Amino acid sequence: MDDELTDSELMERSRAHPASFAELFDRHHGELYHYLRRRAGPSLAADIAAETFLTAFAHRDKYRPDGQSVRPWLYGIAHNLLRNHSRSERRQWLAYARHGEMPDVDQSAADAFGNADSRADATALAARIGAILAGLPAGDRDVLLLFAWADMSYADIASTLQIPVGTVRSRLNRARRQLRGEAELEHMNLIGGSHG
Repeated sequence: MDDELTDSELMERSRAHPASFAELFDRHHGELYHYLRRRAGPSLAADIAAETFLTAFAHRDKYRPDGQSVRPWLYGIAHNLLRNHSRSERRQWLAYARHGEMPDVDQSAADAFGNADSRADATALAARIGAILAGLPAGDRDVLLLFAWADMSYADIASTLQIPVGTVRSRLNRARRQLRGEAELEHMNLIGGSHG
């Protein structure tokens, strides 16, 4: 029965019937945890995801729906909590850059490449991406990762981060330019390196 209700309806219902909040947890915890795991690693992700839902439950009377989904609101809470751990996240990205391991990369899939050269290329690429992400301003990184990893629309990102949609667009554009610039530089190095 609860699965027929929208998130906003469930949130409203949970004010009088707190057990209804469990359905919101069931709907959104896995996806939020997966996103946080990629951002901050498994142990910190578990803590932040749990704290996100505890905070949301405690403040459910303050929720003001701006759509049918509580997803942007939950991600906003998670981002506020993640901001408190931003030094840890930056260290995580620098570790990815040093070791060439991106979060949630399935090693069996990497082994399916079939040869050591392909795996080495994938590791090198992951290291470069980790370094680029570590170097992005936090706001740009947040927008890029919500867009790429959480598959959020510009409007949902704006709602999550409580910034205007125009700011989302400019931050995403700036992050994409930086990524493209790094890719072009790498391409130039490969071309130059092959002739020198």
